[in-house]
Amino acid sequence: MSIHIIIDGYNLIRQSKRLSILDLQDIQLGRDTLVDMLAVYKKVKSHRITVVFDGTTAPLFSQQPNRHKGISIIFSHEGESADTVIKKMARKERQGALVVSSDQDIVQSATASGAATVSANDFEIKLTMSVDMEGLHIDRDDYDGWQPTTKKKGPSRRMSKRKRKNSAKIRKL
Repeated sequence: MSIHIIIDGYNLIRQSKRLSILDLQDIQLGRDTLVDMLAVYKKVKSHRITVVFDGTTAPLFSQQPNRHKGISIIFSHEGESADTVIKKMARKERQGALVVSSDQDIVQSATASGAATVSANDFEIKLTMSVDMEGLHIDRDDYDGWQPTTKKKGPSRRMSKRKRKNSAKIRKL
């Protein structure tokens, strides 16, 4: 089962150390780098990916949804926030969606509609790993993500059904 990954674009960019530096230099550079990384990720995992940005800083010609390298890019319309667009998409997709955002309002709304959620930082780790696997070799000097270990965490406990479904979708990333 393929999932539809819905990404809060500016939230992911500004949560990332690497992308936020590019965003400060030029907002378009930050967006383009994110889309390029997602295109590489899409080669590894063939999930549908949609990135939603606020339309207030959008290029003039981008009010229509468009695709770039297989990634759907949506800019919210004037008077509408990207958060609203993401919430609508999560309600429409329901269990077929995975929402990437660290915004608690979006996370709660997506969870209530049945969509799985993952934080921007956790998704960036998966994204960086896939980009590195494909040979783009982004500098990982400041990367302080997951380190493999055999250390046990304690007695296992079964998660709730909702959390197990959410984990299953996240494992597919």
